[in-house]
Amino acid sequence: MKLLKKIFGDENQKKLKEAQKIVETINGLEESIKNLDDSALAEKTNEFKSRLEKGESLDDILPEAFAVIRETAWRTLGQRHYDVQLIGGMMLHWGHIAEMRTGEGKTLVSTLPTYLNALEGKGVHVVTVNDYLARRDAQWMGQVFAFHGLSIGVINDQNQSFLYDAGHQEVDEERDELGSFKVFYEFLKPSSRKSCYEADITYGTNNQFGFDYLRDHTAQNKNTVVQRGHHYVVIDEVDSILIDEARVPLILSTAADNAEGLYTAMNTIAGSMTEGPDYEIDEKLRAVSISDQGIVKAEKALKIKNIYTQENIKLVHHLETALKAKAIFQKDRDYVVQNNEVLIVDQFTGRLQEGRRYSDGLHQALEAKERVPIQQESKTLASITYQNYFKFYEKISGMTGTGKTSEEEFQKVYGLDVYVIPTHRPIARIDQTDLIYQNEEAKFKAIAQKVKEKQDKGQPVLIGTVSVEKNELLSAFLKQAGVKHQALNAKNHESEGEIIAQAGKPGSVVIATNMAGRGVDIKLGGNPCTPEEEQEVKDLGGLFVLGTERHDARRIDDQLRGRAGRQGDVGETQFYVSLDDPIMKIFGGDRIKGIVTSLGLKDDEAIQNKMISRQLENAQEKVEGFHFDGRKAILDYDNVLSYQRDTVYERRQNILMEDPETLKEIESNIMTVSDDFSERISKKKEELTEEQYTNALRQIALYVTDQLWMQHLQVMDYTRQSVNLRAYGQRDPLVEYKKEGLRLYQEMGTMFTNKVAELLAHVEIQKVTNTSESEEKDTPNFSKNDSVQIIKDGEVRQVKKKKLQTYLDAGWQERK
Repeated sequence: MKLLKKIFGDENQKKLKEAQKIVETINGLEESIKNLDDSALAEKTNEFKSRLEKGESLDDILPEAFAVIRETAWRTLGQRHYDVQLIGGMMLHWGHIAEMRTGEGKTLVSTLPTYLNALEGKGVHVVTVNDYLARRDAQWMGQVFAFHGLSIGVINDQNQSFLYDAGHQEVDEERDELGSFKVFYEFLKPSSRKSCYEADITYGTNNQFGFDYLRDHTAQNKNTVVQRGHHYVVIDEVDSILIDEARVPLILSTAADNAEGLYTAMNTIAGSMTEGPDYEIDEKLRAVSISDQGIVKAEKALKIKNIYTQENIKLVHHLETALKAKAIFQKDRDYVVQNNEVLIVDQFTGRLQEGRRYSDGLHQALEAKERVPIQQESKTLASITYQNYFKFYEKISGMTGTGKTSEEEFQKVYGLDVYVIPTHRPIARIDQTDLIYQNEEAKFKAIAQKVKEKQDKGQPVLIGTVSVEKNELLSAFLKQAGVKHQALNAKNHESEGEIIAQAGKPGSVVIATNMAGRGVDIKLGGNPCTPEEEQEVKDLGGLFVLGTERHDARRIDDQLRGRAGRQGDVGETQFYVSLDDPIMKIFGGDRIKGIVTSLGLKDDEAIQNKMISRQLENAQEKVEGFHFDGRKAILDYDNVLSYQRDTVYERRQNILMEDPETLKEIESNIMTVSDDFSERISKKKEELTEEQYTNALRQIALYVTDQLWMQHLQVMDYTRQSVNLRAYGQRDPLVEYKKEGLRLYQEMGTMFTNKVAELLAHVEIQKVTNTSESEEKDTPNFSKNDSVQIIKDGEVRQVKKKKLQTYLDAGWQERK
């Protein structure tokens, strides 16, 4: 690799040199831009828009636009972009990932490409990792954009969306001082979701953008569609969003049929089973396999002869799910119980995933295990992976403090290159070698002792844990040692930004699950603080960051280390690990244990061994590779659905928007289904006005599309599970899935035409008065509440319940 770099040159350096030339041009414009008054500076936006309309490109106006935003940020925020921040902004505009160290001002960097691309008027989306950061960034950076007359929207959960309100100068100074962690709601005006998407710039989380896309494609009325396209996106903490969360697809669900109260019974059976004789756990795959003895035990408890018959096969699924809930999913690590509800904990951020539920009955199994009310199982209405959602954008870019180690995945999946941006000041942080202990208890005692020492001398300490459970366990050890501290975990995350912002105060000790409080700067001395307070903490050695175990991914460890030593500050980091840590158990193997044992260590003794630390990093690489394969497998399977989804959704949007060509094509197809249907539809068309007929056709086509797509997703899910068995017959499961998927998709196309024809031929048009418009509209009446299906000689019809007896008398039968 070094030889290749010598021959061809370092790509990162080449790109930085190219950007540096433009930085010099921007710096050359600084004096002339400074001399503009506020109105002339604001008018520059109209000038840029005019130049774009006349044919200039964004790259043509980039130097001047960046110089304008630099000056605007200084006038509104009191912050001036450094040269390295200008380089970061260019990388984002060019559609790359900018790796910038923690504390280098990524939020300010994002204003540059966001403003530049918003000038095209097609909308820019800025994605953050949580709702709090979306609100914070919009009200903090919003003043830069509002100065130029650009509108800013914020989408949070479904009940909350805001537009930036530029008034309230009475709190402007306070916002400039505390805006990095405090949200000033005076600047956020509640607004409709649609208005927020119509704004020039829209802030929100990946969840909100993704679910709004799914909701738009299941909307029944074109007025409820909120998104307006996918032009340009800037993703903050891009590794967290595009990699860590990519293993969980977005699923929009609706209530499914009741599972006949099996969850409680299966929980009891799972509780009676023992690991080893009855079932085995695969920790890497997070899966359970039931032994023959376990099957016999289950069959006896259920009083059935064979659990693997066609009618009993779903019992196997429920039993395996109950065992997973018992043996693999741990309370306060994978989920918490609050207000009689099971809430998922995001393993990467430690935050609660409110509104998210595990699918396939797993959530219900956990509810049975924890003896809380069991909610109805759901079925998938629509789904998409983050990988395929973000591919809709014409241009993607992202920022992170740790992207280079995952560059291969960014390139393969998203076609994104990672460029490392130099720091504004040299790094002064000291990263100590790991301390390795025999067991977890010895490790936690040593941590408590170390933290006590640091607190006694006044040095601030930030401790990173991997779960809520470990957080609370360590908190108990610290209390025992007499260490005053604050715990940040999924149970109190609403105020985490303000707590993290003060983690640099003298004597402060904060325990945080993983990267809780990510996105908020830790300033030495606290925020705000005097220069004397800042210097006092620097003299003590700066922030001491302590990791309680190595994470699956090196990036997460690097992110934790990055909390110390921001902007060239002094700081120190150290990881405490034990042989009981999951990564050591799964991938460290007996080799490391053998080395430690041979050294004859006592329980309370630690070793610092670079070879063992390297072994740990090798183990992390293996886990990263394993997770990459898992994400790639999800993507490979979702890619099969992706083409089908795009085609179905495109047709559905055309139907929703009453596209004449699409409706004409559907009508043409349904007329070929049968002479009887064709005759009935033609007659109906003559009886109705054109508007009535088109409205009926549109609503029926939407209804059938949604029903068939929902069924298709369910069948494809079953198919995906079943094709894995074909590997035993030396057949590639993915190839088999593609074959089955194509066949099922073609069948769905035929069924769509037949079903629309059948419903349109037999449905009755019912007049509904719209009181708000005082006009009558005609809608087809085929809801499940007031209609039934009947069958005669193979022909199926949908009729009103009140007319059912007439049909029964004529020899028809009700279809159950």
